[in-house]
Amino acid sequence: MGFEWWQVALILVAGLWAGTINTIVGSGTLVTFPVLVTLGVPPVTASMSNAMGLIAGNLTGAWSYRSELGGLKKTLLKLLPCSVVGGVIGAYLLLHLPEEVFGVVAPFLIVVALLFVVFQPKLQAKVRARKEREAQVAAAPGGDAAVPASTGRAGSAASGAAGAASSATASTASPVVAAVDGSQQPAILYVLVFLAGIYGGYFVAAQGVLLVGVLGVFLLAPLQSANAVKNALVAAVNIVAALSYVLFAFDRINWWVVLFIALSSTLGSWLGAKIGKKMSPVALRTVIVILGLVALTNMVSKLF
Repeated sequence: MGFEWWQVALILVAGLWAGTINTIVGSGTLVTFPVLVTLGVPPVTASMSNAMGLIAGNLTGAWSYRSELGGLKKTLLKLLPCSVVGGVIGAYLLLHLPEEVFGVVAPFLIVVALLFVVFQPKLQAKVRARKEREAQVAAAPGGDAAVPASTGRAGSAASGAAGAASSATASTASPVVAAVDGSQQPAILYVLVFLAGIYGGYFVAAQGVLLVGVLGVFLLAPLQSANAVKNALVAAVNIVAALSYVLFAFDRINWWVVLFIALSSTLGSWLGAKIGKKMSPVALRTVIVILGLVALTNMVSKLF
């Protein structure tokens, strides 16, 4: 097996921790990967074996969050190909490019993800407001429902009435229902999910932070629903990447590591779902930012 009993225990604890925080937000690999490398597992082998071991936990987390998907299943099916194709490309990069290449790019991706998370409420409000205006224009006779801007009290009153009507409509319509039709989602959502898939297929670490940041802004759904979609997409990327590793780098996989992390991350993912589903959006966003900063610090420290 190549490990002492205390090393096995350390891997199991790391897998438990990784599974827990992966379900809540992501970046669990930043726990398991350093542990494996410290114990003497070669970096590429550690990355591949860790990704494969976390699949069981990813699937557990995705299943535990299935109720939060709500009316987003059609959108999820349209996002899955983006993640799958991205995961294949990322796995190819892992097997053919030096590790240093993505190590330089990753910190910048984490910064972008954290900015998405921090400014998610304002950005999402702007995107949703634009979509509501587009829907009003499309529903009006002749497609011209735009109300010219006015000055003075009359214009302000008309604008206020329109705003109240819009608010009333928004309050009666579930944000999840508004996001059901994938064709209504911004094109940039699919592009960013694809890029996150490439990142996930290559290194896995903080893939969840990137995805939840992107989904929180552009999916037009509650943060918990975005987290549910994130769990499903991360599972898909890891499965695709794992298949690539098995087909093209079978001899570089440490199957004991896969087994240990699979067992412990499954339990951790179950615990993470119990904790994460009870967290408020503010608390969940705070955890995302904290873990994202930890991921950023970890990655930047390796560059110097």
